[in-house]
Amino acid sequence: MAAFCPLPVTQDLPTLRAKLQDLLRFLRDALPISNAHTVDFYTESVWEQLVDLSPVMVLSVLRRSATKANAETRPPVEIVGRSDIADFLKIFCETSKKLISVEDFALAAEYYSLQNMGICTSFEQLLVALQGNQKKRTGENVNPDEFMNIKKSHEVQAMSELISSITDFCGIKQVIDLGSGKGYLSSFLSLKYGLKVYGIDSSNINTHGAEERNRKLKKHWRVCHSRSRLDVNGLALKMAKEREVQDEIKYKVDVEGEFNNSLINQEKISTSDFFDPVISNIRKQMENLHAQPQQEEKLGFGNGISFKVLLPVNALQPTFSSQIPIREISEENKKTGKTTSKSSESNIYSPLTSFITADSELHDIIQDLEDCLMVGLHTCGDLASNTLRIFTSKSEIKGVCSVGCCYHLLSEEFENQHKEYVQEKRGFPMCHYLKEEKWCCGRNARMSACLALERVAVGQGLPTESLFYRAVLQVIIKEYYGVTKCDRHVGKMYSKSSSFLDYVRKSLKKLGLDESKVPEKIIMDYYEKYKPRMNELEAFNMLKVVLAPCIETLILLDRLCYLKEQEDIAWSALVKLFDPVKSPRCYAVIALKKQQ
Repeated sequence: MAAFCPLPVTQDLPTLRAKLQDLLRFLRDALPISNAHTVDFYTESVWEQLVDLSPVMVLSVLRRSATKANAETRPPVEIVGRSDIADFLKIFCETSKKLISVEDFALAAEYYSLQNMGICTSFEQLLVALQGNQKKRTGENVNPDEFMNIKKSHEVQAMSELISSITDFCGIKQVIDLGSGKGYLSSFLSLKYGLKVYGIDSSNINTHGAEERNRKLKKHWRVCHSRSRLDVNGLALKMAKEREVQDEIKYKVDVEGEFNNSLINQEKISTSDFFDPVISNIRKQMENLHAQPQQEEKLGFGNGISFKVLLPVNALQPTFSSQIPIREISEENKKTGKTTSKSSESNIYSPLTSFITADSELHDIIQDLEDCLMVGLHTCGDLASNTLRIFTSKSEIKGVCSVGCCYHLLSEEFENQHKEYVQEKRGFPMCHYLKEEKWCCGRNARMSACLALERVAVGQGLPTESLFYRAVLQVIIKEYYGVTKCDRHVGKMYSKSSSFLDYVRKSLKKLGLDESKVPEKIIMDYYEKYKPRMNELEAFNMLKVVLAPCIETLILLDRLCYLKEQEDIAWSALVKLFDPVKSPRCYAVIALKKQQ
């Protein structure tokens, strides 16, 4: 068995709680910015209410700040270690609560981001500890772009390497992928790493799509596997042809003598020009086969990649999401939305359909449940929280690796407390401290947490004009129709419109309002009136973008503290897995249980 290094040291619960308290001190004053809705930006005079600065100055400072944050710099030395930074910096006016220093605001927002609070564990260090002196099973040839877009390929490769390392470390072979969606991660884990994967998704459409996609993927694997064997079997024949050509040339030299040297040399050159690329390629392949007979198999999706052995033979066998076809699922399972599965294969991917809650019984879904790792790649809303709760409550689950997303879909315990929820346990907060504080972010703030600062920093800016259109439309709706609140949404009308006038006409019609009531001239007058104030909206949204990492920090720190509170967990951490420009939700919550 490989010798593993000790897992990286992580911060203990008291230290994390102290950081959490410090973060809350800043967010108590800053959250009104994130909770302001851009739809009501002009109707509610949001800029005047919350900011006591010019939009030009705010934009100038925040653009510099975003660029600096993208460089992943540490906080300035003079404020590192100060637990009272929110008090030390004069960010908001004590009486009006308006923003009065955008420089201090940007500094505090940078300080309270995950990358600067010293909370995260290095991905590279974790891999080294998990893998010990084992050789990595991934390589440069791994390129699943043929079946996935660049973003998904980047995510799957990084996360699958980590998952494989964790399963080796824990000595387990079964993986449960919650919110598996189209099955990209699940397929990759089963085919490349030989893991037994159950992919569970609430959508029956996703499950069937994942089955079909996995079938095509395995077909591709079989073809490559066959080609690989043909390549190996054909090497001897090609080498024989190479020797035959060389012998023929040598024979001509001996018989013809010096008289025909020039002619033979020309023939050598032309023959060599034809065969050398093939011969060179054959030699290289033979050398690789002899030099690395025990090398771990490589999996590739790209064009022109040859394979020695692609996957275990039994992984090529047909797989099913259930022993029973979907049409024969019992009425009871149809009602509960559960599809059970049992498989004796050790490296197979089985897509299943089931709606997962914190109280879901995995034995009802997976009959051959054994010691396993629970994972989730961009599990939406409450599913990320429920993944952690299931992990802590089920003895069979020895580890968890979860990357959440869609924070706006989280249910909050202390938001709309009169509202009835389908399930008792809310997605936020999870840890004792935030529960005691009865902390509530609010939907708009959680929506803001999904904004991507790193993308904005590299020029992938916010859709300012579309937001501007919607905010001005709201002014028209309020002043001409007397409607202040509307349950219906305009949706992606901006992309379907040729101008502001066209946008207003189509939007009013979609909202069920008489668009003929407002003359064309009046509509354009509104546009001209508010156009000079578009920079206010742009600057305000930049404030939201800069603040977004702090709200994400709060949500993820809440989950980490929850894990630290559990007695049977041996190790837990937050790890930055992905490039945030490619994949903004890039942090994984990872935990391992104590060995029994």
